Amino acid sequence: MEWIYDIFLSHSALQAVIVISIIIAVGLALGKIRVWGISLGVTFVFFAGILAGHIGLSIDPTILHYTENLGLVLFVYELGLKVGPGFFSSFRKGGLQLNLLGLGVLAIGTVMTILISLCLGVPIGEATGILCGATTNTPALGAAQQALEQMGLSANGAALSCAVTYPLGVVGVILGIIALRKILIKPGTPLSSATEEPDGTFIAEFKVCNPAIYDMTVRQISQVTKTPFVISRLWRNENVSLPDSDTILQKDDHLLVITTPTDCPKLKVLFGKQEARDWNKKDIDWNSIDNQLISRRIIVSRSSINGKKLGSLRLRNQYHINISRISRSGLHLLATPGLVLQLGDVLNVVGSAADIEKVERI
Repeated sequence: MEWIYDIFLSHSALQAVIVISIIIAVGLALGKIRVWGISLGVTFVFFAGILAGHIGLSIDPTILHYTENLGLVLFVYELGLKVGPGFFSSFRKGGLQLNLLGLGVLAIGTVMTILISLCLGVPIGEATGILCGATTNTPALGAAQQALEQMGLSANGAALSCAVTYPLGVVGVILGIIALRKILIKPGTPLSSATEEPDGTFIAEFKVCNPAIYDMTVRQISQVTKTPFVISRLWRNENVSLPDSDTILQKDDHLLVITTPTDCPKLKVLFGKQEARDWNKKDIDWNSIDNQLISRRIIVSRSSINGKKLGSLRLRNQYHINISRISRSGLHLLATPGLVLQLGDVLNVVGSAADIEKVERI
């Protein structure tokens, strides 16, 4: 049993790696559990760390200090990569108002923190940690600890008070949003889909069996329905092709369509019949489906593309390729012409190898 003690309780570099790895693994696993449709995601790692400290797990203070700084740097850097590309473009869609509201929340929180420290006798370090935890602002905690150390004050109290208030900061915001939806949105009122991005895509195969759309172009069909969709491939007489807006659909055409799970039944009514094959499996080898077309993932890394609408690039007409869907920060978005591209977006492109190489240069 001595080896168990050495692995989990005896301070060493190996012990630190094992403890931190277990905390991350447990937090990520529990973060996937949904209660009433709500999951805490990666935030549960924070709670797993609190639980580990409660049951007595600890690591070497030097390694802990290094891990805190490294983790904070990686967290802020990854957060910047995720939200940075769309930060300035968001100002055109009410971003200035939202940022002013955010500054107002911070200002009120700062005033309350000072009042708590003066009126209740709470040390300024602990009061600062309460503010950071209540607003779930981890970068602010790192800056506060640095400032406290430069002032010659202990920063341990800030971390502890942040850990105590952070759970309520997360859960409280979720409960607050649920309460606001119950109060402000009347029962049965559909949420506007025009201002919300879909939270996932769905790939389905349809057979054209609806006489109402025979000999109509893809553009004409999209104009008569408000349901967004992207046709990735078209099979006709055992030949595969990439349809564009002027492609005329005929009876018994097979279409590989990218849509959303909620819109799939509507497209079944539109096209006529949905095939039973599941195209959403992760093990599908798209490049083996046909010999002429390939599928490739291209990352948007050119700053000149950031903020532009997908349709304005006219990639389909110029290079005869299809962009089936776009991955952004873990979400799969439908590649509609009005979708605004951001740095870091991953485009799923279907076409010939030569055409895809041209799009890659763009």
